[in-house]
Amino acid sequence: MDNTLKELREAHGYSQDQLAKRLGVSRQTIISIEKGRYNPSLPLALQMGQLFNTHVENIFFLEDGS
Repeated sequence: MDNTLKELREAHGYSQDQLAKRLGVSRQTIISIEKGRYNPSLPLALQMGQLFNTHVENIFFLEDGS
């Protein structure tokens, strides 16, 4: 799964550490999600959508473009 988390995070002015604290996860979790090494749980993905005021589908999508 691919994602736009880094772009959204930077556009909203969050550091990785600040975003991690807002979401209640570790900075390593944010790094791993941004690099595509870890897929977040559904509750965490929904929390990200709320924080960035967007749909989860605008943050996460299948790598083949689906």
